[in-house]
Order: sequence, then structure tokens, then C-alpha cells
Amino acid sequence: METLLIYNEGSSNKFWKIRIVGNSFAVAYGKVGTVGSVKTKEFESEEVCRREGEKLIQSKLKKGYVFAQSSHQIVKESSMTDEYFWELLEKCKEKGEDIEEQIEWLITHLSRKPVKDIIKFDFIFNRYYAKSYTSHLWAAAYIVMGGCSDDCFDYFRAWLLYLGKDEYGAAIENPETLLPYFKLLEEQEEIPQLEELLFVASSAYEEKTGLDDEEYYKLYEQLTNDDFIQPEIEFDWDEDDEEGLRNKFPALWAAYGERPLDC
Repeated sequence: METLLIYNEGSSNKFWKIRIVGNSFAVAYGKVGTVGSVKTKEFESEEVCRREGEKLIQSKLKKGYVFAQSSHQIVKESSMTDEYFWELLEKCKEKGEDIEEQIEWLITHLSRKPVKDIIKFDFIFNRYYAKSYTSHLWAAAYIVMGGCSDDCFDYFRAWLLYLGKDEYGAAIENPETLLPYFKLLEEQEEIPQLEELLFVASSAYEEKTGLDDEEYYKLYEQLTNDDFIQPEIEFDWDEDDEEGLRNKFPALWAAYGERPLDC
């Protein structure tokens, strides 16, 4: 259930919106035409949540708020777009000599954005991240690193997104396009993993609000309906079938089948 109210009197022109899902609600408020601020609250039951939400609505109506006929141009949901998401990842690489400094810049930069923008950044990231959960990418990671656990593959996919939009897209189609990047990592004695990127948004939220990641993920789920369910995957390769892996990705196998990057 979602209710949008507006208040327009004198110099005041503001909105108040509540979204109730299950036993929690999210309240957004601010100046009309802006993203505004957002807060969440959780209750012991759905019934209590709905009752408390209704009390808030009635309280706002008594203060002079009225129901909005449309949300058009009242609430700016987010300025974060797919294009801006990829631009940030590119700009990030210019902000430090190493990945740690770059990620720190990204966290700080996001922490200065509205909370909705932080969440939208994470939502976009998770959408692309889920698309990279494929059998052939896992096979490539397995060859290059001489093995690849669930966690290892999570960090590998984060590293892949950090390469950039074009590199990500090409690798989804053909993981062997990543060979030059693996060679560069080999020279640097590094491996294709970037765990830190997975927690950029929650870290930015904590830096902005002082609230922990548990509060962040409650708000994220409330605003996005993203329940973090891992997509289904069917393996078309066997870790014990070296010949099959060699035939699947001959260039990667030639480079790393016998000499994987050191994990």
C-alpha cells in the first residue's frame, strides 16, 4: 500500500509518502520535486504496521496535507541512472592510485547523495550482477584461478563489473575477451576478485546516516522489493573434465589451465 500526500501553503510546498509492505513501512518526505529523505520502521506484525501507518496518514491530514492526484513531478525517485552508474565506476578509477583508494572515493561520493540514490546505485549494481551469474563465466573463473568457490565467484563478478560496461558486456557473451585483463593481473600478482565493491552502497549509507548494514538492507528491500534471490544456474561443464574445459575455452586453458593465477 502506498499513500502520497502534499502540503502547499504559503512558502511550504512539500510531500509526504508512506509505503507499507508486510510488517514494515518506509516514509519519504521533503520538498516537492526533490528526492527527499526516507526512513523505515518495522513492527511485530502486519496488522500493527498497517494500523500505525494509518495513524500517521490521519495525523498528516489533520495538519493540512491532502491526497495527491498524481505523483508526477511531486517526488523525484532518484537521479541515479544506468548511464550514471557506469560513469561513476569509470570516474572512480581516476580517484586513486590503487583499488582501495578508488573504492573509498566511491563510498564517500555516494554518501553525499540522497539515500534513494545510494539504494538505486545498489539496485542497478545487483541487476547487472545477477546477469553475470552464468555457467560459462563460472567456468572461465574456475580455469583462471584453478578453482572457484561460491564466494570466489561472487568476488569475481564484482571485479568484472568494475572493469566497465563494455568489458562486462563482452565478457557476458565471451569470457575469453577477459584474457588481456587476466594477463595484466598476472603481471601485478593479483587475482580477479573485488569483494569490496559488493559493500559500497551499505558502507555509503552507514557513512551518511550512522546506521548499520542491517538497517540498510531493510530499507533496500522495502524500497526495491529485491529479495536477493540468486538466479537459477545449470552447469554445462564439470570441474573434473579437463578436456571439456579445454575445449570450452581453449585460449584461457592455454594460458591458465596448467598455471592458474595464485589465489
